[in-house]
Amino acid sequence: MAAVYKSTAFVGVFVFTFVTLCLFPLPVAGITRYYKFDIKLQNVARLCHAKSIVTVSGQFPGPCVMVREGNHLSVKVVNHVPNNITIHWHGVRQLRTGWADGPAYVTQCPIQKGQSYVYKFRIVGQRGTLFWHAHISWLRATVYGPLIILPRLGVPYPFPKPYKEVPIILDTEAIISQALQTGGGPNVSDAYTINGHPGPFYNCSAKDTFKLKVKPGKTYLLRLINAALNDQLFFGIANHTLTVVEADAVYVKPFETEAILLASGQTTNVLLKTKPTYPNASFFMAARPYVTGSATFNNSTVAGILENKLSPNSLPSSISVKNLSPFKPNLPALSNTSFVENFANKLRGLATVHSPASVPQNVDKQFLFTVGLETSQCWQNRTCQGPNGTKFAAAVNNVSFTTPTTALLQAHFFGKSHGVYKTDFPREPKIRFDYTGTPPDNTMVNNGTKLLVLPFNTNVELIMQDTSILGAESHPLHLHGYNFFVVGQGFGNFDPQKNPNNFNLIDPVERNTVGVPAGGWIVIRFVADNPGVWFMHCHIDAHQSWGLKMAWIVLDGDLPNQKLSPPADDLPMC
Repeated sequence: MAAVYKSTAFVGVFVFTFVTLCLFPLPVAGITRYYKFDIKLQNVARLCHAKSIVTVSGQFPGPCVMVREGNHLSVKVVNHVPNNITIHWHGVRQLRTGWADGPAYVTQCPIQKGQSYVYKFRIVGQRGTLFWHAHISWLRATVYGPLIILPRLGVPYPFPKPYKEVPIILDTEAIISQALQTGGGPNVSDAYTINGHPGPFYNCSAKDTFKLKVKPGKTYLLRLINAALNDQLFFGIANHTLTVVEADAVYVKPFETEAILLASGQTTNVLLKTKPTYPNASFFMAARPYVTGSATFNNSTVAGILENKLSPNSLPSSISVKNLSPFKPNLPALSNTSFVENFANKLRGLATVHSPASVPQNVDKQFLFTVGLETSQCWQNRTCQGPNGTKFAAAVNNVSFTTPTTALLQAHFFGKSHGVYKTDFPREPKIRFDYTGTPPDNTMVNNGTKLLVLPFNTNVELIMQDTSILGAESHPLHLHGYNFFVVGQGFGNFDPQKNPNNFNLIDPVERNTVGVPAGGWIVIRFVADNPGVWFMHCHIDAHQSWGLKMAWIVLDGDLPNQKLSPPADDLPMC
């Protein structure tokens, strides 16, 4: 779920395809599953407006991709629109198949109009809920869909088998921003959506509400995906408790909660047991943003409806919001950071003291990255809408990433990096200061395409420290090509003497996207065992566009199965 921004005229009629496309016969193991994505324009109508959006095969949200652990995927993407396009398989490890990862100008040049590219990769050691989305400009606003990875045949879930499984995408239907042209922040959104539906609390949307019909006393597995561009979200269902069982396609120790937090780019599976004592009642499932710092945001709440029904005719087709008002969920307040902290602390891997997780116990290389918002000079002879006439920028260790015009992985693989990138990304901030206190006088970023090189099989510890230069913000950082263990987090400045004493090296949660706390820090560990060039960036697209991103080069190992495979012949050229 993300924001719908005001702009442009709409044309035509809305056509909606819900993610019940996931309900085809389950795939077996050890086979290749083939899909074709036709990138097309589709007319839609929402919130008293109409417009044409970029879609996959005319569907919004896009089609469900379903595989089993061990399956190969082959997805042919054909571009029929003027926009360049790439597809990223968010959270997939892409072991030795970095050419299929998808971020534009990092692992591939974009697919231009009239061109196609086949993404080929295998799902190894993963099961749960992920998603796919466009990874160029802000096209993931409408180009995205669920990626469901089922366990191998005969392997059960480590929790009670659900009666049914339901993907729910907290998403956006359209977004237009003038931020990059003005140097300012993104517009405030018109609405949030659930599975493309704004719900009954918005104008022209009373009939445009996602409804989930369930049976009393049954257990459902909800596969929750936050596909938002610029929002972290609270989610809950009125009068119901959710049991969290998986995060970012990794099982966790189950725990109960009335609400969950999903950072942009995160996925979470929860068990929902429906009420046996409310056989013909309806309940709101709702979401609203978690807000930190000085970000512009929409403080509205989007709602879908959970219908606990015994018969299909027990409720009228038109639903009165007034009648449903007693069944609203009690979501955390917009800036409830204590809830966010407590929720994060409850997330633990399935490992135990007797069978600990495979988190690196020893560290070969440690890095300290400051992440935050800063400023840069406005364009010549112009005044921007950032602080004091500057334009907003964002940086890692004061380096604001400059996107190249040649794909980094191609330049690395073919030994043609000269003039494309440098390998002098700083291991730590060049200037030390009170990161969560009074900001320094100079808030200007340095710009560049700088990468950081890791030898194969390096045990990495990365400390990510939020800064309060333009206000403390929570940044959801996504690392491509890897899962990582979250071994510690806290508020204030990271203390290298005290904080490591409290690291969790037994059962830390394993993720691909994690929120750096507003005014705080987080520590992750991973083993650099996947050769290639791997993007790491804030999953808030406004911050990514301002430069809060960098890339790692992981070198080949000595053995044949430790080397990056060569690209396919149809890899797009710049």
